[in-house]
Parts: sequence; structure tokens; C-alpha cells
Amino acid sequence: MIVVIGTGAMASELAVFFPNIKGYLEYSSNLDKYYNRYHYDKPVLGDIDSYNIQSDDNFLLAVADIEFRKKMICKIKSRGGRMPNFIHDTATISKIVTMGEGNIIYPFCIVSPNVVLGNYNAMTCQSIVSHDCVLGDNNFLATTLLCGHTKVADDNSFGIRSTSVPHITIGSRNVIQAGMIVNKNLKDDSTVFYRYKEQLIINNK
Repeated sequence: MIVVIGTGAMASELAVFFPNIKGYLEYSSNLDKYYNRYHYDKPVLGDIDSYNIQSDDNFLLAVADIEFRKKMICKIKSRGGRMPNFIHDTATISKIVTMGEGNIIYPFCIVSPNVVLGNYNAMTCQSIVSHDCVLGDNNFLATTLLCGHTKVADDNSFGIRSTSVPHITIGSRNVIQAGMIVNKNLKDDSTVFYRYKEQLIINNK
């Protein structure tokens, strides 16, 4: 049975994509803010600190915040909880992909040949990881395109429609804002955001 960690917007989406849910783990302080807002039809089973893990539980991490994700992963794994991969039926995954555990792959994503995908990564709808890319652990890709031979370390957040050009190396704990193109190697602990200096309008008449 699936036990979902979190009751926010990501959990509401995953409840549609993976409906065989036993219930949710959420802190009482968040019930009004999240659980009651989305009108879930399965109960809150407790919070992650007090919940008694059952032998048939499979945990689905429905949290987007990178630091909070890390905390939840550590708590579940330290107590022997299982975090399998959740891959939607409409996602296209090459037969020659190496994948760890706890990855979440939304509908209509593509993972191409020779990709190495670590642990606990999340890819929202229509994300693409092109051929020969390598991803570490706990990266969040929001409708993101990683072009071929991109190497990504750990704990990065990729905003909506962000893109990497081929053969780019990206370190850890970076934030790539929505719509940005990473066209240079990126070390650690950076935010990528470009402010356009000019607007070009071409009148073809």
C-alpha cells in the first residue's frame, strides 16, 4: 500500500496519478493549510515521527522543498521504510537506464538511453532527461529538459521549463529558476536567473 508523505499540492497530483493510497502522513499544524484544502478521500495516518511503519507500506514522498525532502528521506530510511520508484504508465523509460530507488516520474516524461538516475529524484509532467545524462540524488525537475551528456549532482531544484545545453556539469544545491537555460558549468550553491537587457521586436511587413 502507498503511504504519501505530505498533503500539499504535489500530494494532490500524485493522488490522481497513483491512486492506490492507504493514507497520508502530515503534521497537525499543516492540516488546515494542506489536507483540508485538497479534500482527500483517504485519512491522515499520523505524522512521520509517530507513524508505526507496517510491513506492506511503500512511501511516496510528495514534497517539493529540497531541504524538507532530505529530512523526510532520512527519517523514513532510518526506520526501515521502503521508498520504491513510482513511474506513471505514460512515461517512456529506455530499457538501458540505471535507476536507484525512490524516484517519482510523472506522466509523459521521457528518460532516454544510457541515463543514470540516482535516488529520490522527482520529475513532473513532460520532463525529459536525454541520452547519457547522469543525475545524483534528491533533484526536483519541474517540466525540465536536460540535454544529452548533462551531469547533475545532488539536491538541485529546476524550475518550470528550465533547460541545460548538452555536456554541462551542474553541482549540488543549486536553484535554476523557471525558464532559464544553463549553458555553462555550474558549481554548488548558486541561483541561476538572467535578467534580459533588451527586447527585440521584428516587423516582417
